[in-house]
Amino acid sequence: MKVAYIDQYKETFGVQPICDILAETDAPIAPSTYYAARTRPPSARSLRDEHLTKEICRIHKANYGLYGARKVHAALLCEGLEVARCTVERLMRAAGLRGVIRAKSPRTTRPAPETDRPADLVERQFTASAPNQLWVADITYIRTWLRSPLASSCTVGGEASRS
Repeated sequence: MKVAYIDQYKETFGVQPICDILAETDAPIAPSTYYAARTRPPSARSLRDEHLTKEICRIHKANYGLYGARKVHAALLCEGLEVARCTVERLMRAAGLRGVIRAKSPRTTRPAPETDRPADLVERQFTASAPNQLWVADITYIRTWLRSPLASSCTVGGEASRS
């Protein structure tokens, strides 16, 4: 990153003045370090990462962008490329590739932290001595096995917690 910064401004300011200014920061770099980094050949890891990234992009594109790291990893193993799944995850993240996330059940109750909660008018006493003395309603999504929303008009009983 420092080398790229120096490359960007070396024509305007020169390498030595930039390194002098960077020496006063938390990111010092000597001119000899800069020149060594510019002439150093790419590492084996960076070369392999470049090759694997091309393969990952090819597999991801061939599967319509649906495959995530787990399936791309499995496809690479089937093709004979031995690579760790964490490496596939890292390279996919660096390339900006993501698989399709499976749909989760709907979350319909999303209380905002700044809104006030309704007052507890019954003071948590849900018993009544006779019918039609106490009516309590709640607008909470309850997932049931019933397929039709008209199958039941009420839920008898229930329990809630804040956790």
